Amino acid sequence: MISEIDIRRAAALLLKHYGEDAATRATMRANALLDAVDREGHGVWLRISSALEEQLRERSVHDPLH
Repeated sequence: MISEIDIRRAAALLLKHYGEDAATRATMRANALLDAVDREGHGVWLRISSALEEQLRERSVHDPLH
């Protein structure tokens, strides 16, 4: 099982690289893994997607112009 800190780190890296599109990309990856019947990978990417959405919400609260 991947730790929560690693999930948050992965989310932060995706956010840095893809910006506002990061959550969409993570969800697409999760769906691709589900289609490939990789349930563990699907679960990890759902967690990353959730962490991204949380980070985007926090970012908008702290920097409404972002």
